[in-house]
Amino acid sequence: MGAHADAARRPRARSVPWAQLGPVLALVLACAFFAVTTDRFFSGQNLSLILQQVTVVGVIAIGQTLVILTAGIDLSCGMVMALGGIVMTKLAVQAGLPTPLAVAAGVAVTTLFGLANGLLVTRIRLPSFIVTLGTYNIAFAITQLYSRSQTVTDLPAAMTALGNTFTLGGTEVAFGTVAMLALYALAWFVLRETAAGRHVYAVGNNADAARLVGIPAQRVLLAVYALAGVLYGVASLLAVARTGVGDPNAGQTENLDAITAVVLGGTSLFGGRGVVVGSLLGALVVGVFRNGLTLLGVSSVYQVLVTGILVIAAVAVDQMSRTAAR
Repeated sequence: MGAHADAARRPRARSVPWAQLGPVLALVLACAFFAVTTDRFFSGQNLSLILQQVTVVGVIAIGQTLVILTAGIDLSCGMVMALGGIVMTKLAVQAGLPTPLAVAAGVAVTTLFGLANGLLVTRIRLPSFIVTLGTYNIAFAITQLYSRSQTVTDLPAAMTALGNTFTLGGTEVAFGTVAMLALYALAWFVLRETAAGRHVYAVGNNADAARLVGIPAQRVLLAVYALAGVLYGVASLLAVARTGVGDPNAGQTENLDAITAVVLGGTSLFGGRGVVVGSLLGALVVGVFRNGLTLLGVSSVYQVLVTGILVIAAVAVDQMSRTAAR
């Protein structure tokens, strides 16, 4: 019992240093390479652009990190985010709702999807892969039907405020970038310094041992999926603010991009190990490669190829780390 208790309480975030150092090293090497091969990469404006480009995926990746830390996966995140964006923009533009209420409604919808995912995983005990694959398709269908496959334009200024910028050191920085960084700081604190965060690690590391020491594993899982839904709603607002429209075709690749960021950031797909800041680093690695290759004039097909290679390499490192730890 004592050994089970110790295993359930102890976060595994510090047990795989290479998984944490890997994304840092990859980011440094990528930045160095593109700094040498391009003239514009290290300009303040370009670096700010990279941060803006990863903002939406970065916030989705926080929710995805929580789910993967519990040994689950969420394939629905991108389409749920798109549905949230359509709901809030249509309610604001066509129904005339005040912006705060419209945004709250959009976040409520994404949260309900998160709760549905969590209930199906915890109550019916369906695999998260199958559950979220199903809700991905449901969210896609609802988005297309509700929007009639049409983009929502003429948004109120308050809804796009996070897409505005301010000047910092001569560089234009988006308010959405600041919001993303603040969310990462909050998530890092909660996971590292609170009992709730330790429970997430414990459930992902060994759910049975967690239950033996009194951790309500099913409630933790349900809360994780619901909170992930809230974060997808925030990502909806950031996407709307950045593009200035409600796009029913958004979100179709963000699920894979978010999973890529989490895996590159060193979070184990087997649960219980990882740090949320690594997901930000992973998102930045992908963003730097795409930006740098674009500056070099490389086709987008090769950008996807590089991303795929990075994901396989990250998973291979994770698997070798697990094998060596046994």
